[in-house]
Amino acid sequence: MSGNLAAAAVGSTDLSLSLPQQLTVIVLCALTAFISHLALAVFNDGVRPFMLDFIQGRTTRSATTAVSFGLSAGFIFGLGAPMALSTGVLNPWLVFLPTDILGILSPKKWLAPILGAAWGAVIVFGLNGANSLAHDLPVDFLTAMQQMSTPILFLFTLFPVLAITKQFGRVRGAIAGVVELALVVATMKLWPNVFAGAIAMAVGVLMLIAFAVSKDLRERKAERAELAERVANGGSAAEAESSDDDPMASLFSASATRLRKHLPLFMLLGAGVCLLAQMHIFGGGEATSFLIAKGDYSGAAQVDFYRVFGFVPLIATTALASGAYGIAGFTLVYPIGYLLPNPWLALICGAVVFAVEVLALSWIGRVLGRLPSVRDSSEHLRGAISDSLQLAILFGSLMAANAMGGGLGILIVGGLYLLNEAMGRVVVRMAAAPAAVIVGGTALNVLYWLDLFTPVKGG
Repeated sequence: MSGNLAAAAVGSTDLSLSLPQQLTVIVLCALTAFISHLALAVFNDGVRPFMLDFIQGRTTRSATTAVSFGLSAGFIFGLGAPMALSTGVLNPWLVFLPTDILGILSPKKWLAPILGAAWGAVIVFGLNGANSLAHDLPVDFLTAMQQMSTPILFLFTLFPVLAITKQFGRVRGAIAGVVELALVVATMKLWPNVFAGAIAMAVGVLMLIAFAVSKDLRERKAERAELAERVANGGSAAEAESSDDDPMASLFSASATRLRKHLPLFMLLGAGVCLLAQMHIFGGGEATSFLIAKGDYSGAAQVDFYRVFGFVPLIATTALASGAYGIAGFTLVYPIGYLLPNPWLALICGAVVFAVEVLALSWIGRVLGRLPSVRDSSEHLRGAISDSLQLAILFGSLMAANAMGGGLGILIVGGLYLLNEAMGRVVVRMAAAPAAVIVGGTALNVLYWLDLFTPVKGG
């Protein structure tokens, strides 16, 4: 995708799906609700730490459902639904967060997949009707929301620079920023058909990993030298060797064993998620949704692949600590699915990838225990992704407000966002601006029907 195309409209946002696509969504929603009911996996990273108490019977199903709903509702209605309607591409907040809630809520095992399938039916049959209705309104706020694509795609490119700056200081951050800017400019000039941020993000993530690994290796070398000196000075060799043991291994063992017992179910889940990605009706993130909508599947694969580095340590450690895995695993099935040529390969590859992930969890936990800087890097990456997307979504939402209502649109949308901040973020910050666009667009339509507002030309 060329850099110029990023500023263009996404194009068709038609959410009508073929019969195989409809069945895939419905069946996958049924499966994820069933797995959530069994407390084997949830999509929301914030809910996963609460699952251990639920698994061990220290909290009730209703209390856990309340936690899941409280942590997910804002993302479902404020981010998932608006992104799907504005891009014509499904996303995990819309597909998987509700099945988290429905699965945990269900009092019976057989009811969970029925509730999940019902939600899948709402997605495949209800969204297109809502999409068509919104596009027929005098103020078409869904088309206006496509203005978010440019800031999201380009500001997202900076997340490795932010992560490097936070973890390794201003000098290395500045160097990374200059390198990324040069690569974006070079890509736009030399390879106009390639997403301008793809190479820059790759180099930025590699620089972060290199800095982190180098720091860990230096520290481990210093620790070994110190232990060797202790032994030389009469210390215990056994004491020195014990310092290299992973103290978390025994704690994580029970959870890893629990997940491995359900390996066939996880393989089925991996196959389903990978198939959904392969159908190109699903994007794993904000930037990815716009790239999928534009048909840039290789660009989408690169973006979601780089995000993996920020989430593997979080997902692995929370899964080992709680006994509940991620619905999308390490999310590697997303980029793999985008690039596969046919659904049969997606089913096979998705199953294999999930099998490898589940079987390797204990090993990954041990490796992360020995690489503290790499663990810290993943936290900085997640924070940087959130920071860059929050700004991009806010800026893009104000652009959408201007497109649909000029100054009045900006007043309504920006005012709703500020009011949400003043009220203590009733809607989570990431979702507040898109939700404000939908509310603002609805308000502008009401004002039009009252003959108090004339739509902006082309809005």
